[in-house]
Amino acid sequence: MTEWLPSLNALRALEAVGRNQSYPRAAEELGVTPAAVKQLVAKLEGAFGQRLVVRNGRGIALTPAATCAQSDLAAAMQSLTNGVRKMRDFEAPQRLIVSVEASLATTWLVQRLPGFRKENPGIDVLIDSTQKIVDLKNSDVDVAIRYGVAPDPQLVTERLFDDRVFPACSPALAQELQQAAPSKHFTSAPLIHWDLSDQPWAKTTKKWFDWSEWATRHQIATMDTNSGLRFSDYGLAVQAAISGQGVILASWPILLDPLEAGLLVQPFPNYAERPGLGYDLVTTAASLEKPEVMAFKHWMMRVAAHLGSAKQTPTD
Repeated sequence: MTEWLPSLNALRALEAVGRNQSYPRAAEELGVTPAAVKQLVAKLEGAFGQRLVVRNGRGIALTPAATCAQSDLAAAMQSLTNGVRKMRDFEAPQRLIVSVEASLATTWLVQRLPGFRKENPGIDVLIDSTQKIVDLKNSDVDVAIRYGVAPDPQLVTERLFDDRVFPACSPALAQELQQAAPSKHFTSAPLIHWDLSDQPWAKTTKKWFDWSEWATRHQIATMDTNSGLRFSDYGLAVQAAISGQGVILASWPILLDPLEAGLLVQPFPNYAERPGLGYDLVTTAASLEKPEVMAFKHWMMRVAAHLGSAKQTPTD
């Protein structure tokens, strides 16, 4: 059963009177009149049925009943003051919502986010991994990373890096393919397809990751471009390539990590292409006024600049 407690204002008044040994000084500290302080103390005395403050010559003093509680009341008031100060000074973490295609998030962005969080510990990041193009002007998403999407004059767009597309596979499979005659390099190569048929945003990008169109551009008529594994998620397609299950059309900036780690290699470097597409950081002018958005933008631009100087740039 919860023990009854009198008015907090009355307890506060009694603690102030006991500490100041004066109604006027206690009233000044509490921001009320001396009469109000006396009234609060009187109500407290009525609640307890005994005197708590008495005359002491020209001043006042606490009775033994009040004195025995003075140190506890003082500690309690200090604790309340500390608690109020903490609530007043508390700064809620800033939340940043980043919209990014799931494959880009899993193969590239997520492993780099600790760097941003280390620099900006007060910013909570929510990755909204989605296949659809979010309307930045009418949503709570702060910033997006997009690939191959037409520019919008109502949005602020910053190019992060241009893309290169090229065949890539595991080192073991590359060695096997390279043993064949040049005219038969891709004749029996197991292929890994990134299926973009259901993605409305991929109209521009689809041809660069479609093996049939790739074979046509390179005039390789002997390829069986209909066979092989198919994935709607690029991250899964990458994992299949790393495990040696086939050759993938790689997007260079996104696969920098497995390339540098030697998990993927270019079996035939001369087949790299420049699609004229790239990865852009997109936001609105209003969002750029938020400190967390500016912090993310500056961090991404630095990461992109470092990526642009990477050694594992494919041969064009």
